[in-house]
Order: sequence, then C-alpha cells, then structure tokens
Amino acid sequence: MNHFLDIHKTDPTELRAMIDQAAAMKTARAGQLHAAPDAEQPLKNHMVALIFEKPSTRTRVSFDVGARQMGAQTMVLSGADMQLGHGETIADTARVLSRYVDLIMIRTFDETVLTEMAEFADVPVINGLTDRTHPCQIMADILTYEEHRGSIAGRKVVWCGDGNNVCASFLHAAGQFGFDLTFAGPQVLDPEPEFVELARAQGSKVEICRDAEAAVADADLIVADTWVSMHDAQSARERRHNLLRPYQVNAALMAKAKPDALFMHCLPAHRGEEVTSEVMDGPQSVIFDEAENRLHAQKAVMRWCLGV
Repeated sequence: MNHFLDIHKTDPTELRAMIDQAAAMKTARAGQLHAAPDAEQPLKNHMVALIFEKPSTRTRVSFDVGARQMGAQTMVLSGADMQLGHGETIADTARVLSRYVDLIMIRTFDETVLTEMAEFADVPVINGLTDRTHPCQIMADILTYEEHRGSIAGRKVVWCGDGNNVCASFLHAAGQFGFDLTFAGPQVLDPEPEFVELARAQGSKVEICRDAEAAVADADLIVADTWVSMHDAQSARERRHNLLRPYQVNAALMAKAKPDALFMHCLPAHRGEEVTSEVMDGPQSVIFDEAENRLHAQKAVMRWCLGV
C-alpha cells in the first residue's frame, strides 16, 4: 500500500514520477475552468476523506478541488467532528474509515496520530501536515522551482528562520532530489539533527549558518515561513520575533543571492515580519504559483497512492 507519510520514506524514482505527472496534469488543464472529461478522471467512483485537526486554507481547498477534478467525491471532517483519539482510538477510527473510503488525508498536530492512522488503515494515508513535517508542501515547492528554473538537482536552497516542519521536509527532499540546503537561523531553532544527518548521508551539502547575508550567497532559492504559530502565546511570539528579526527576507537580503534566485513562502505570511511586501510582490517571488501548485502536486500524490 502506498502511504505518503514523508518524503524520505518514498523512493526517489517515485517522487520524480509524481513531480513529472503533476507538471503534465497542470499543462493538460491549462485554460480549463471545469472538471476534465471522464477519460481524464482517474479517481472516478473513489471516496476521499479529508481530516483536519488543524485549521487550513490551502491544504483543504487544494485537496478537495484536486480530488473532485479527478472525479472523486470528498468528505471533509474536522477534529471536532471526530474527536480523534478521545472518544475512540486512532486505530479503531482508521479501521472504520477504511470500510467507507478509498483514501485518507489527515492534517494533524502529533506525528503519532498520522503514523497510527497509517498503521491500522486498510487504505492509503497522506500526511497533510503534522507538527514535525509537511511533505505535500515541498512537493509543490519543487514543482514550482522546476517550472521556473529547471531541475533542482545541484541547486542551493536557503531556509531563513525557524527550523520547523516545513524546513524538516525540505531537508528530507534535499537528499531525495539532490540539492543542497543552508539553514540560516538562531541555534535554539535549529532543525532536528536527525534530519540534517539524513540529508548529508544521501550526499547533500547541509550547512548551518547564523549570518543570513553569508548564508544566501550564491543561493538559487530562498525560503521563509511564519515566525509564530497561531497557537503560540504572546510571550512566545515576542521571544521569537527578537530571535528571528535578523533573518527577515527583505530586498537587501535577496540582493545578496544570485540575480535569478527565487523566493518562496508556503503562506499564510505575516508581511513585514519574516518577509517584506517588497519581496513577496517582487519579480523574484513565486509564492502564488507555489500555492497553486499544491493542487497539481497533491493530485499526483493521490494518484500514486491509489495506483491510478
């Protein structure tokens, strides 16, 4: 069974096939406003469950629209609807859902909820996000980079800010897709050493740098993310702002990278904090292509999971 739980748990050849298929599906649908004809609906007669313990805009809309475009029906469930792990164990929920649906996507907090769901489900499970990783976002990011600049292999990606779940999945992808990654941020927010060593073991050059300007020298891609979570207390927000202010992506920092370097952000962004509006709305920003590509990348992931 093809679960899509993390990028480093999927064969690089299959990851490449998903990216290529996503690009092909995007091209095929260019200029179309409505669902493709039946011949292009590989998920027809399938039911997809979309579970959200965490709020979502892009993940919810992109998975829902993507599944429908491919002919599937969707069932959107919130954590409040299901009370995952409270009124019923995750294992029992997985067993029950498997009797009703063909595919489960879950966006949750604790990684163990995802892994237990996958362990006990009889249908494929997709990681829509956990507190530890966010693989679907990085699949969209690689698709976005490659449609603008060609293969990401051998390129230098710089992550500015907090070594969070999105950064973790970038490290997973570095080894699988063959690019290098430099982390620029404060020591207390470093990415997990396990993920750093995993990328290095696969031949990627991974550096940790405290100086943002030095980090972005020769960068092909600069990536930022929000400094605070919606669940952080005010005191935590203030501490994070103080720690991360030197790593804001602004025009001066972008000027230190390669002239054709791209800027990405998974959104939502706090303009004027981790990145300035000048950069977000500037010619090097591809953030809205990146957001759109969640749709195409996740369609490819769903097809891979179901083998269609």
